[in-house]
Parts: sequence; structure tokens; C-alpha cells
Amino acid sequence: MEQIKNFPLFSIITITRNNKSGLRKTASSVQTQTCNNYEWIIIDGVSTDGTQDDFINYPSAHIISERDKGIYDAMNKGIENATGDYLIFMNAGDMFTSQDVLEKIAPIAETNPDFIYGDSLEESHTKRARSHTKILWGMFTHHQAMFYKRMNFGTLRYNLDYKIAADYDLTLRFLNKATPIVYAQFPICIFESGGISQTNAKLGRQEQFKIRQSNRACKRWKNHLISLIQVTRYQLRRYCPSVYWFLLVVKADNLNKE
Repeated sequence: MEQIKNFPLFSIITITRNNKSGLRKTASSVQTQTCNNYEWIIIDGVSTDGTQDDFINYPSAHIISERDKGIYDAMNKGIENATGDYLIFMNAGDMFTSQDVLEKIAPIAETNPDFIYGDSLEESHTKRARSHTKILWGMFTHHQAMFYKRMNFGTLRYNLDYKIAADYDLTLRFLNKATPIVYAQFPICIFESGGISQTNAKLGRQEQFKIRQSNRACKRWKNHLISLIQVTRYQLRRYCPSVYWFLLVVKADNLNKE
């Protein structure tokens, strides 16, 4: 009689390259989760900073260390090697907000939604997620606060033509066929600031414009309006961060009441 294999509920996918300290932070968060119904997949781009010396400290992780074509190519490898019901991408340096995050998400996942998302912590602020219906206006929460149902991926993968916004592109396309979608109203991840999406925000906006256009997600005039508002929001955060965070909280509250 053929034996039925039990698959984990969650696949945590971590991309890293030459970020030894960041991977240690992520490891401390992943390995102390009170829910152990997960697999941890580390995709390492052949690090040369001693990262690989730490692999012995991650005995339960499935580690792939080989050259790749960049972060999104590595994420695609994570998808292809995952066996969990739900995938979450926690890159080196990212952390869960607490040890019981997966334990709190598990009952939601067991109801079998196509997509689960929640809030984030960033720069000591709680960054409330906007409604997923607002995805045209940019990512409604951090990528590290999203759980994707693995069986819904099919052939869907990160588009390597995008250097910064491939996660936006994938999420936009994924949500086109996702239902039901569940918002978990608590912070899921601690987002590590200073990544490429923040240091090269202009390219990110340009790619998002192109993604909305290529997916025919909205009319061209609206696409330009969205880009203009994104620029305004970026400048506000850069020069008036206290006002930015205040308005962000108010806006999220109003959107989630709709």
C-alpha cells in the first residue's frame, strides 16, 4: 500500500547572499516559532561572507546554495522546492513579530483561503495593511506579511524582467484568481528597512507603472495619477516622516472600514 506523505502547513522561504547577520536574525525568529508545522527553505546565492559556516546551525532547513540570476530567480527556486500549503517569503534580516505568529495564522489557513495577509512593524511603527482591493495603488502590505496558497501558483512565477517590483507583479496576478482572501488583523513581520525597494524607489514606481499597464489593470490616466500620488507619498515620508506615519494610520483605518 502506498504511503501518504504529510506535507507541512507552511513553507518559509528565505533568500540570502552575503548577509550572515541578517540570516541569523531570521533564523532566531523562524526556529523559535511555537507552531512547528512548517518547512524552512534557504536559497543562498553562494555567499562568501561566512554565511555558509552557519548552515550547521540550521539543521532542519532545506538549504540550496548555488548561483542565481538575482533575488527573484532565487524566490522562484523557493516556490519550486516548497511543499507547504502556504508560502511566505521572509528574506535574511526579516523576522516574525512574535514566536506565535504561525500559531495564530494556522487556524485561518485551515479554513483554506487562497491568500492571507496582515500588518507589519517598520521603524517602530505598526504599519496597518490597506485592503487588498487597493493593490492598484501599490503593495497594500509588506511582502513578508503575505501567505500564498501554493496550489494556486500553477506556472505563476516572479518575472525576472523586473528588478524591484516583481513581487508586486506576482501579487497582482495572483490576486486576480484568489478567493477567498483573509485579512489577519495583527502584525506578522518586522520589516528590515533599507532594502533595494526603498533605496531605489523611483525604479520601483516605474516598474509598477509598467506592470499595471501590461496587465491592463487600469486606464492610463489613472495609472499616471497613481504614480503621482506615490511620488508625493515618498517625498512626504522622506521630509516629514511624522506626518507620513500619522496619515498612513488614518488612511488604513478608513480604508478598512469600507
